[in-house]
Amino acid sequence: MKKCLAAAASVLALLTGCSAEQPPAKPVYDLPAREVRPDETALHLPPALNGETEFSLIGLAAGLPSLTGSHAEFEAKGQFVRLRLVVAGKGLSGILFDTRRQQLVTDSGTVIAVDNQAMTIKRQPDKFELGRGVRVEFDLYFDLPKEAKPLVLRAFGGPTLTDMKNLTGTDIKLG
Repeated sequence: MKKCLAAAASVLALLTGCSAEQPPAKPVYDLPAREVRPDETALHLPPALNGETEFSLIGLAAGLPSLTGSHAEFEAKGQFVRLRLVVAGKGLSGILFDTRRQQLVTDSGTVIAVDNQAMTIKRQPDKFELGRGVRVEFDLYFDLPKEAKPLVLRAFGGPTLTDMKNLTGTDIKLG
């Protein structure tokens, strides 16, 4: 009887061992690492979703007194903050993504809109079609009061079939 129980336990262990195997890892792209820009801090935050758009904040530069573009130098009213952002389309169809809709929330709770003139001077995108499976990387520029600290990016992905107006953003803490 003991031999039968031991044999049954061995068979059971083998069967459960087979069913508990991990599925093979999904293949991934090998994207080359890039150096962080001299005035920037790399951010290592988990991606966040808003609707069908995934947001990955990868860099932050704060306290920039001015910006230089190809044809102009532009002084901040306070300080420029630059966020390096990767957006990816995760839905079944594309969305019209609006970079100017993103907002920065400061330590005092003030909500700051993207600085349109800074975005233009630095030749960053305005609105574009973000297709399914498409990734786009760019900078967002904000002009904050000198003493303000950036705390949260309020990210808006764009209209979806379930949220046609996309009224609710997703807050992403910067650290």
